[in-house]
Order: sequence, then C-alpha cells, then structure tokens
Amino acid sequence: MAKIESHVSVQAAITSWLIGPARRHGSPEEIVGGLAERLVDAGIPLRRVRIGQSVANPLTAAWGVVWTSHAGTELYSVPRGMLATDSYKGSPFEHVIVTRTSVRHSLENLVAGRDHPVLFEVAAGGSTGYLALPIEYGDGSVQVGAFTTDRPGGFSDREMDLIEMLAPAIGAALEPAAMRHSMASLLEVYLGSGPAERIGKGAFRRGQTTEIDAAVVITDLRGFTGLSERLAPADLLESLGTYFEVVVDAVRSEGGDVLKFIGDGVLSVFPADGDGRAEACQRAARSIVRAFGQPTASDKPFVAAIHYGPVVYGNIGSLDRLDFTVVGPTVNYLSRLETAAKQLDRKAVCSQEVAAALPPEMVADLGQHMLKGFAEPQAVFELKVTEASLP
Repeated sequence: MAKIESHVSVQAAITSWLIGPARRHGSPEEIVGGLAERLVDAGIPLRRVRIGQSVANPLTAAWGVVWTSHAGTELYSVPRGMLATDSYKGSPFEHVIVTRTSVRHSLENLVAGRDHPVLFEVAAGGSTGYLALPIEYGDGSVQVGAFTTDRPGGFSDREMDLIEMLAPAIGAALEPAAMRHSMASLLEVYLGSGPAERIGKGAFRRGQTTEIDAAVVITDLRGFTGLSERLAPADLLESLGTYFEVVVDAVRSEGGDVLKFIGDGVLSVFPADGDGRAEACQRAARSIVRAFGQPTASDKPFVAAIHYGPVVYGNIGSLDRLDFTVVGPTVNYLSRLETAAKQLDRKAVCSQEVAAALPPEMVADLGQHMLKGFAEPQAVFELKVTEASLP
C-alpha cells in the first residue's frame, strides 16, 4: 500500500479496510496484523501493538493479540490471578478500563516510583513512546489497545490522534472475531478441545454422534466419602481441585480430552485417529504415569483404569439438555476395571487390549478376575506408574 500523506485520507483508508466485508470472518491475528502494517505504511514507526480482550472465562481473565515489527502476530492469554498482581494494579491497562480514557506516555525519561513498572518493561524492549486507548464494543465492554514506537522522541501528537480516531473501527472489526474466539475458549474449558471444536463446527444436535476407537481413562479419588465427612465444604473443594488439576494437566500434556467430572471421578478420552491403537494407549498410559508423578499427587490418593475400544462419541441427552460424552460397552468395561483397581489395591490397571499395546516393562499381569456383569473372569493388568516405565 502506497504511503498516504493526508491525515484524513489515512484514517478513511484504514477505517474502510477495518470495516470491510472481508474483516467479518477474519481472525484476530489477521485484523491486528493488518492494522499494524497499514499504520506502518502510512509512516507511523510502530514497534509493538497489543490489543487485549476481556473474557467471561473461569480460568482466563483476558486474551489478546501482540504484533511486533520483527515477529508479526501471536495470541496470548492472561491468567485470572494476574488481575490481583502489581503488574495490573495501577497499570495503563487498568487506567483505560476504569476511566475509559487514553494514556499517552513518553518512555524515554521514566522515573522509578512514579511510573508504573509495566512502562519500564516496555521501554526495556526498545520502545520510546506509548499509547493505550479504550476500544469499546457494542455490549458496552471496554478492551484496551496499546501501541508503541521506537523512534527517538516517541509518537507525535498527530500520530496518536490518528490512532485514537481509529478506535471505533478497530472495535467494529475485532468484536465479531473476539466473540468467536471467546466462545471457543469457553467451550474448551467445559468440554475439552476435541468436543469444543466439533460443537463449534455445528455438531450440537442430539444424536449427532460418531463411533470412534479410543483409549478411555477414568480416575477416582480414594476415600472420598470419608474425606467429605471430615473436611469443611471449602476445604473439600480445594482438595478436589488439586487432584483434578493433577489429572487434567497430565491428560492434556499427552493430547487427551477431559470429557467430564463425575463426582470425584475424571473421564478422559484419547482418540486413535490416525495414530492407531498403540499410540492412543501409550499416550493414555503416559498421562497416568505423569499424574502419579506429580508432587501433589502423593497426598491425593487416586486410582486409574484404562481400556481401549469403540465408543459412541457425541451429543446425547434430552430435547432441552445435552451432554457431549462417550458411551458404550467400552466405557462400561472401564468402570468395572476401576472397581477392580480398588479391590486389588493397585494404583492403576488396564485391560488386555491396552496391555498388548504397551511396552512389557509398563505392565504386570494380575491374572484373571471376576468383573461385575461378566460371566467369565477377565484379564487385568497393573500399570506401573513410575517415570522409569515411560516409553
């Protein structure tokens, strides 16, 4: 794009691009990256653009896009606890959100104790001028855009005026993309990445299911009934949360999806996809080994079971209440294995189908055992939950 000399024509050209039809389906990265490139082409020496988005999410306080002149664009997220830290309190971002007004600041002569630490961090990255401005959405919420330059002397007033006048168009372009991203993020929190992706693509009607082959994992906290009687509700929830965190982090680290929490139980799935049975079973087994290997797992005793087979994966439920889960004989068998783990006093067990897909050093044959609902004894294998057993 040729350099545009007129202040008014720059604003008109960039506004036209931001609110054009192509932006309705653009990603946040495309919109922020395109905005930054057009401002640079117009003669504004940007070093970094960061546009944050608040989000209704129990785990994340905000997310956003960062563009830098040397690395392009990337997404970032802000943990919910960050809002209680000194990095946010008193920062330009907090000022913009609370007052709905801009912050203009030189970064060349910062004074310790007067200027916020965030400004020192930005200056350390090579920036000389800083502008943070409110970007309002149609629902009344305020997002924050932060622009920096590395030109000696910082931004000119004229350049900051131009960027501020673009705020309504930036909001119009980003709001639809932000809504899509935030909804996908929220679905993933409650459903897992696989189900969230499927529902986001339209698989949200009852009966929209598919049969897949998968390694399915269930974990269950030992002695939960006694624990619930001894602990106050707040302490019980904290204890549960620590245990859930251990299991969920381990499952996600191996590419699995946590489908649901059932009381003190966690149901997870590792679809075979193109990886085949061996890979799915090994990922599931590694997740359990990693979970038991966490320091906080020692005082949260739990058992685990793994089985492999076909499962019905998708939406089930009533006309007005749906659940995205897995059902079928494979899941029923898994629950029987979990009971066997407790009866045999083993931390983790697996079926013969899973054992056959794992390295011999990861399993030990526990023999044949009667499982509820089966007329014949079933083979049960212990899963060795030591780091040394990892393939």
